[in-house]
Parts: sequence; structure tokens; C-alpha cells
Amino acid sequence: MIMDWLFKKENLFIRIAIGFAAGIALGFAAPGLSHDLKFIGDIYLNLIKLMIIPILVCAVAGGIINSADAISLKRVGVKTVALYIIMFLVSFAVSFAVAMMIRPGLNIVFDNQPVYDGETGGVFSAGDVLISIVPDNFLSPMLSSAVLPTIIATVIVAAASLRAGERGKIFRDLISSASSVAFSVLSLIMETSPLGVMSLMAFSIAEYGTGMIMAIGRYILCCWLACIAVFIFVFIIPVRIYTRVPLSNYLSACGKVALMTMSTTSSAATLPTSIRVSMDELGAPESISTFTLPLGCTINMCGGACSFCCLSLFVADFYSLDLPLSRLAAMAAAATLLNMAAPGIPGGGIVLMTSYLTIFGLPVDLIGPIAAFYRLLDMAFTTINVEGDIAANLIISKSEGLWDPSMAGAANGG
Repeated sequence: MIMDWLFKKENLFIRIAIGFAAGIALGFAAPGLSHDLKFIGDIYLNLIKLMIIPILVCAVAGGIINSADAISLKRVGVKTVALYIIMFLVSFAVSFAVAMMIRPGLNIVFDNQPVYDGETGGVFSAGDVLISIVPDNFLSPMLSSAVLPTIIATVIVAAASLRAGERGKIFRDLISSASSVAFSVLSLIMETSPLGVMSLMAFSIAEYGTGMIMAIGRYILCCWLACIAVFIFVFIIPVRIYTRVPLSNYLSACGKVALMTMSTTSSAATLPTSIRVSMDELGAPESISTFTLPLGCTINMCGGACSFCCLSLFVADFYSLDLPLSRLAAMAAAATLLNMAAPGIPGGGIVLMTSYLTIFGLPVDLIGPIAAFYRLLDMAFTTINVEGDIAANLIISKSEGLWDPSMAGAANGG
């Protein structure tokens, strides 16, 4: 009975946690065996890398095709997309500031100091970044696993399929079918996570000692603090200043949404709640709410800004790598494209984190140990994603003159 419950799809995170604990025990009890079994974790990472390009291609193309009506060039549409991008970039800056103050990968005492012998890339200029992300043909970026050029090529092809109208329907149907297959494969790969995480964690403990546990703990704390800072400085303060919505009503509505996001870790699953709360609790107009919130569920990923900032700095400090501030613009651009490209996919956070590290030539070995706690992290990231949608909805509604902030709470007698 217990085993049947444990092996349900929705309890994967519990199996991963068990694998994480088993890895710690194995690392302490049998360091030699832990080193020998690292190949299992390497295979797991290779499987994740295998799906980066297929998942991104299907998600980017599918997102453009399925959002064709939502992102039409109307005033509200352009305004909403622009606001989501601005919110993401500001969230990135706030998260980076928090991560720079905490530096979760610094001053950790290891039995053996982690060393990475790979290349971390050269200095990025604006011209270099633009040249590197614009492909010279459609296939070479996919064959070489170049993430950003692949996204650009996919955007071009998907947009062209829309312009082709009915003649592009076969291509759009193919993308829909390919997405189902790709996500099914990813789900199968994620089922191997307990073994992969156990292997990588056992190796990490055998190699680096208890410092590894301290490092992961500081990383989780950094991510949560970054999310809290974004919630305060990017959502609460701007919404309160611009809309004058009663703070108690706004925070009450945010709290009700947070209960859903933390329990489901899914923006899509929370969408009905966020729409209901926005309209019933805050009095936001239906015409705006039913547009901005579903669109935000697709492209607004402020939690991803928190994730990528903390991750990149944590990995760089963990391996004592130089990550100059001159790369900040390139990192923000990459984070924006990745988070708008592949939202809400099963296991997508792990794939996106691996993609992000790969873009900047950073090692991906820490993805395994981080995956063990990803649900705890995803609770924070998903909450920030959805709270950002609600904040943008109120700002857009106010800017369109369709919402009276004094109506917040009126619908339910608040």
C-alpha cells in the first residue's frame, strides 16, 4: 500500500528526497563506492541534456502557436508583454543584489576544494551576444546544442507558420504532436531522478564532505530571500504606489494565491484561483484579467529571475570561478529568453537550469543535488511567478482606466 502511494507520479519529489538521503548515507559510509557509482549520475545529467533542445523547440514553437490570439498587436497586449519583460529584468536585478550579499557558494569548508577545469567563456560584448544568438542556418544550433540560437530559429519558424495560415496547419499539428512525445520522454527521464540524485549526492559527500550540505542549505536560503525581496520591491511597492489599492486587501489576495502555488507548484493549476481572486477579491475587470493572467502564466517568470541569479552565482562561487559583472546584461537577456520560452513543463525547471549553466559554460554537476530540493525551491519560484501576474494585472487595469482600487474586497464584503 505504501509502495503504491510512493510510486505515484505526483510523489516523485518524495522519491527524490529519499534518493538524496540515501546518497548522503552512502557518501559517508562508502566513499570509494560512491566515486565508482558516479557514472550513474553522469548518465542522468546526460539524459537531461539530451532533452534540452527538443523541449525548448517544442515549448517555444508551441507557445507562439497557442498564444497567437493572446499576443496579437493590440494596445493592451503590447503593454502587458512590455510590463512582464520589465518586471522580469527588475526581478533579475533585485535577485542578483540579494545573491551578491549572501554569496551562498563562498566561505564553505570542503574536505576537497571543488575545481572545474572546463571553459567558462570569454568576455561578452553586446555585439558578440547578438552575433552568437542569431543562427546562420536552422539545423546547426540544434546539432551543436546551442540554446539561444535554437530559440531564435524556432521563433522565426513558428511565427512564419502563423503567417502561412491554413497552409501552415500541418506544421503546427506536427509541433503539437512532437510536444506530447517530448514531454512524455522527459517524464520518463525524471523518473530516474532518485537514482541520479543519489549517485551525484553520494559522490559530492564523498568528495567534498559536510560542506556540501551547508552549501545547498545556503543556496536554498538565498533563493527564498531573493523571492521575498522581489515580492516586496517589484510587486508590493509599485502596486501600492501606482494603484493605491488597500494593502490589506492586496496582501490577503496574494496569500490565498500563495496557498495554491505552494501546494501545486504549478502556474497553470493556479490560474483559475488567480483569476477568481483578482476579480472577486480585488475587483479587477474580467476583460483584463482573462487576458493578462493566462498570458502571464505563459511568459511572466519573475521567479525564474530569482532562480537563475542565485544559481549562476552559487555555481560560480562553488567552483571558485570568475563571473564578472560585465556579463550581467548577457545573463539577463539569456534568462529572459529561456523563461519566456519554456514555461510550465514537467521537470522544466531542471532542464532550464541546465540550459542556463550550459550557455555560460558553467558546470552542471550541482544540478543533481539541487534537484533533490527543487520542489522546495519551486514553491517559492512558482509563487513569485503568479504573484507577478496579479501585480501586472492590477497595474494594466489601472492604466486602462477600467479598475477602481476602492472596489478591492467589495465583491466578497471585505
